[in-house]
Amino acid sequence: MHRLWVTLCLLLLSPILLVVAGGGDIAFNKPQIRLTTTFLDFDARIMDHWGNGGGKNGNIPRNARHPFPGRAFGGGKRKDIRGTRAFGSGYPYGTVNRSTIARRPFPYGVWPLYWDQNFMDADEYGPKYDAFRPGGFVASVPLRTTTEHFNVTDEEVYYAIGDRESLLFLMISFVTECHVTPAWPSRFDPSSPNAPIKLENVIQYFRASSFALASPAYNNTFARTPSRFDTMKNSTRLSEFMEYSPFRKCVDGVTENALAIMNPPPGRTELDEFVRALMYAGVFIVIGILLFLAYAYRVVHHLRSRFQRWLYGDRERVRLARPERENELLY
Repeated sequence: MHRLWVTLCLLLLSPILLVVAGGGDIAFNKPQIRLTTTFLDFDARIMDHWGNGGGKNGNIPRNARHPFPGRAFGGGKRKDIRGTRAFGSGYPYGTVNRSTIARRPFPYGVWPLYWDQNFMDADEYGPKYDAFRPGGFVASVPLRTTTEHFNVTDEEVYYAIGDRESLLFLMISFVTECHVTPAWPSRFDPSSPNAPIKLENVIQYFRASSFALASPAYNNTFARTPSRFDTMKNSTRLSEFMEYSPFRKCVDGVTENALAIMNPPPGRTELDEFVRALMYAGVFIVIGILLFLAYAYRVVHHLRSRFQRWLYGDRERVRLARPERENELLY
């Protein structure tokens, strides 16, 4: 019975002790992108799909042998991930000059896309740095579905543009949530005459203009006119069909909620401390319950033993008293 109690205690406590020992963090097998911030000691941060981002922003060390030394990065939150149809939109901080994206920070960890003709000084983040780009080279992937799930035509196709890893991980959510036909990302060259989409086709920027959704059926006549007002009003309106398309809304919503963004820097947040406190409280509560049950078991066992001894003793007295009674009756 003692071994049974020990086994029961270990089974009840093991999940809680594992979490507490791990600092209150529970690991899930979800897609993540490693972002190297220095090439001296390969210090890195993590970009998480479905993560909330936030935390304090940092700076890439100036001696890090990084393409952008001294540049601020991190701190961007999920709630601020949406931009507009204007290139250079979607920055939660660091937008000093709206006519250029040069020398801007990386609030979500990834630097912006680049377009042909060095639009808005985008060559600063051009293909020469694709080997260092977090998530891999810039790629595009077609997003199509079938009439089985949405009221679409063969012409309703959208494209997602961004780093390769973000596209691969997002495709899982696109297929699951929006019934997108699976497709592999392919390298995107905006200067190529065979590029499936152009700057004018972008219908929505995300994540500080490092990710975009586009449609060949859309043409924004204001796309190459940098504006000091990054609003939807300063762009060509979507067609009524595209504006109210359930398929487009689904793809847009998944991108907003699932696109990879940088996690807060390592360290415990207030939520982590609260979870950790709950875990410790849970440990003490479980231990208290187990001790109470063990004590109750010992008390019950003791009372049962006493009752058995009393019962046995009473029967023994009856057995011994019977011959004496019979002898008395003989007289």
